[in-house]
Amino acid sequence: MTGTIPVLTAAEMREVDASTIAPGIPGNILMENAGHRVVEFLDGRYAPLGEHRIVILCGKGNNGGDGYVIARQLWTRFRPAALHVVSVFGDDAASEPRRMLEVTGCAVHDAVGPEMRVATLVIDAVLGTGVVGSARGRALDAIREINGGFPLARVVAVDLPSGMNADSGSTDGEFARADATVTFTAPKPCHVLGPNCDRLGELRIGQIGSPGSLMSAVKLYLNDPADFVEVLRARDADSNKGRYGHVLVVGGAEGKSGAAEMTGVAALRAGAGLVTVASSVARLNTLELMTEGLPNSVAELERLTERRNVIAIGPGLGTSAAAVAMVREMVVRRSVPMVLDADALNALAGYDEWHAPEAGSRILTPHPGEMARLAGVSVAEVQADRLGVARRYASAHACTVVLKGHRTVVALPDGRAWVNPTGSPSMATGGTGDILTGMIAGLVAQQDSLASVLAAVWLHGRAGEIGAKHLGEQCLLATDLLTYLPEAMSDARNLANRD
Repeated sequence: MTGTIPVLTAAEMREVDASTIAPGIPGNILMENAGHRVVEFLDGRYAPLGEHRIVILCGKGNNGGDGYVIARQLWTRFRPAALHVVSVFGDDAASEPRRMLEVTGCAVHDAVGPEMRVATLVIDAVLGTGVVGSARGRALDAIREINGGFPLARVVAVDLPSGMNADSGSTDGEFARADATVTFTAPKPCHVLGPNCDRLGELRIGQIGSPGSLMSAVKLYLNDPADFVEVLRARDADSNKGRYGHVLVVGGAEGKSGAAEMTGVAALRAGAGLVTVASSVARLNTLELMTEGLPNSVAELERLTERRNVIAIGPGLGTSAAAVAMVREMVVRRSVPMVLDADALNALAGYDEWHAPEAGSRILTPHPGEMARLAGVSVAEVQADRLGVARRYASAHACTVVLKGHRTVVALPDGRAWVNPTGSPSMATGGTGDILTGMIAGLVAQQDSLASVLAAVWLHGRAGEIGAKHLGEQCLLATDLLTYLPEAMSDARNLANRD
């Protein structure tokens, strides 16, 4: 499976551009198309453009070239109230995009003048994806001008805010603060990974003519409903509960039965036909859940797994020696899909020799602290390289890793990964992880596929966003996510069919 929205590193983007140009599409055509995409955005968001005072800061190379194309199109098509174009480095007088602009009678300045301070729109075309390291010299001066020199202006970045690291979620040094960013062909890692993804303003992806076939080798994607809409298809009229799987939830030791029950309810709400919760409590609050006693051995657990096609293990399980031994032995013994969370993950910490019996049949859902214990690193190291840590662990153990948090990462054993764009700070409350575990298990029970995992992660985050709108960021409870899950499913279907 490949994702609908590929995410390209700077090197991959250069290769796509080169592979587009090689068969005969000139590079200046791609640049012209890029300029068109930015102007289309400006016209759609800030019309009428003729009333704006616009400053465009142009650097070197393609990013600066895009800036000159934008300037020429604005100058010839919209005649803004004022248009000032600044060459940041002052050494590109011979560049074709600049010469084409000047032919139209639009002057290019070597510095920002006092008359430009009243700009209402600033276009940042100073630095692009090819920059490595912190901005310095004239580029840094230009970034500081953008951030502090235009008090009335909205800032639109071309490709990415100048100074930002294209290939990372974090950036050393200063970068332009943008109200909107228009990138081309595909998003870059900085556009989808935190915290950089929160520093772009509104993100627009513009197509400039590169064939989608050139991105077939890409292994990073943005999670999108088009990737999992098959999971949400309408049910047949003759459906029955036996067609939609039976989930076994194992957890809920004494004093922690709520975690296991939330997991079970979430599996039901996600559409599982049947759910059994094996916990310390004989009677649960949810009438639709069946119950079993909490197993204390592998033999007991294996008996419970008969006729169940997914196991969700860990929420409230406890860390007794028996529980740890049971998880460690079961995780390598049977190929039935298992979703592991909470204490099941703690049981695997330090147990580096385990390996999933079938690639991806083990779905681990750690938060950063659990991921740190699994990988033997610090939480800070996990957060500094969430994508890399998740990918390495998934590859080493042939499992699927769902690294929870802001921009949850789903990593597969073969190196493919998806970054999830949905979620809300309202979800920073106890039990939301148990809900996600249950949703994954419930969807996998119906269709054992990567699409089910991606769907659960996206829907979980979207339900949190909807819940926050209704209840606020402080008031959301974990179980409230299930109240808003139907609306999240409706949103996913609508988005998948948006084209």
